[in-house]
Formats: sequence, C-alpha cells, structure tokens
Amino acid sequence: MRIRIVDAFTDRPFAGNPAGVLLLDDVFPDDDWLQDVAMEVNHAETAFAHRLPEGGGADWALRWFTPAAEVAMCGHATLATAHVLHTTEAHAGPVRFATRSGVLIATPAADGSITLDFPTAPLTPAEVPAGIAEALGAEPAVAFDTGPNVGDLLVELADEKTVLGLAPDHKALGAYSSRGIIATARAADPALGYDFVSRCFFPNVGIDEDPVTGSAHTALAPHWSARLGRDDLTGLQASRRTGLVRTALRGDRTLLTGRAVTVIEGELRA
Repeated sequence: MRIRIVDAFTDRPFAGNPAGVLLLDDVFPDDDWLQDVAMEVNHAETAFAHRLPEGGGADWALRWFTPAAEVAMCGHATLATAHVLHTTEAHAGPVRFATRSGVLIATPAADGSITLDFPTAPLTPAEVPAGIAEALGAEPAVAFDTGPNVGDLLVELADEKTVLGLAPDHKALGAYSSRGIIATARAADPALGYDFVSRCFFPNVGIDEDPVTGSAHTALAPHWSARLGRDDLTGLQASRRTGLVRTALRGDRTLLTGRAVTVIEGELRA
C-alpha cells in the first residue's frame, strides 16, 4: 500500500503542515489499525480515504487520525488528500469527501492551488476562563467557543507580537476546551500579505502545537471578517514551519485555499 507525506498550506517542502495520506482499496480497516498507522506516521494527522460507488452524494470516504485520536474535521489533511488524488490522477476535477463533518468539497485550480469548502464554525462569545492567561502566557481580550466540529476555544490577544511570543503550558491548556486553543491577533503590517496571525495548541489530541490548521480557519474567518469588514482574507499561522491560508467567508460555508507538496512516497508493509 502506498503512503505519502504531503506538506499542506505551502508551496515548498518542509513548511506548512505535514500529513500522511493513504488511499485504500475499498473499505476502512479496523480502527485500531488506522490509529496504529497514524501513531507510526506521527504527524498532526494522517488521512485515510477510499473510493465510493458512483452515483452517490460523495466520491471518496475520508477519515483523519492524530497520533492519539480520530478527529471530526481536519483541513490540512483534506487538502493533502485532494493533492494526492489530483497529482496521481486517481480523481479529476472537484472531489466530494464523505466525512464526519458532512460532505466536504475540494476544488483544484489551474494555478495548482486547491480550495476546500468547509462548514463555518459557529462562534459563541464566552467568558475568558480564569487561569487561562497563566497557562497561555498572555491575557486574552475576548474568547469564543467554536462549536462541536472544531472543538476549540478561540482567544484574541493584544497584537501579533504577543501571539508570536507565546510559550504556553501545554498540559494546563487542556482544561479549557475539548481539543485546544486558537490564539490570534490582527496582523501588525497587512502589507506583508496577511491580515491576521494565529497559533493553535491541541494538547487533548496529542498535538502541542499544530503547524497549520485548516479547521481553525473556519472559526478565524468569521471572527476576522467581522472585525475587518471583509469576507476574503489571508491568515498566517505562525508556527515554526508557518503557512498561509486564504479564507473566503460565504455565510454558513468557509472556503480555504492553499497549496500542497508531496515530499515522501513509500510502501506501507504493515
């Protein structure tokens, strides 16, 4: 079985967010095997996909696993899977994925980018939890619950410098949401090509800091579109690897656009 490592939300190797991608023959193996493979790959997510019968509401079934757990939504591994399908000619044109978050569509463009059509996260204002400033390393100005699909607490910080300087207590952050924390701020200089910055910490699914998080941008897009008065924005996720995500808010759907690069291809023998 072929296995690939794809860097997503980047146009160059060793940046963006790496994901394992396995295209299966027809059905998903048992969950223990899927989890073992994801633990072996040991990237933020490993995606498993198989083709569905023609004539249905989706083309491929898709699931995502971190090294510790299955997740309900993952943007970068969906982008990576769509990239593999198109570059290997396993699927031409837009691809519809059947997932735990409904049908997600990935559409390739002539310039090599891929646009994901994801549900917009419902943001609910929340009180800034007591103790989170100490765990995160900065005092949030506001906080929002991002709903069950994303499962994070989104917090806005004072400025970009504060986001870049965070050195959180990852274990302590696990107490504040089901998955983790999205920390964000307005870009210090939009002339650099991005409108907002973010960093994402997901200790409850075994990821201290995620390099680039597509699902988080379904919450960041409505948050910053409301703040900045524009529906089309670009976010920089300021992890060590970094990556850019173009967002387009379309009501209850959010479009996420980025590129991907296959960096490793090999044979899984287990």
